[in-house]
Amino acid sequence: MIAENTQTQMRKGILEYCVLSIISRGEIYASDIIAELRSAKLLVVEGTLYPLLTRLKNNGLLSYNWVESTSGPPRKYYTLTELGKDILSQLDQTWQELAYAVGISQKGANS
Repeated sequence: MIAENTQTQMRKGILEYCVLSIISRGEIYASDIIAELRSAKLLVVEGTLYPLLTRLKNNGLLSYNWVESTSGPPRKYYTLTELGKDILSQLDQTWQELAYAVGISQKGANS
């Protein structure tokens, strides 16, 4: 139970970073973001993703445009703004530092 709670918190902690990283590869629809997160075992539901996308957009990190769909209503496709790209670059650096620190601590624990 304790491990599950910690795992959930770890996943939540990196969700924003992962979403920005996915969007950085090009214009993308929210359902495709969810599919990528699920394939990475981050188990995200729409109720989690849409508020995050709205917050990122309101903070100036994302923009979107509406694209007509052949199978229903128009779809909202997201892209990173320049600020979003800058923030992602900072988060990339932080991730590398954290991964290094975790690697060092694991080596020390195995010694």
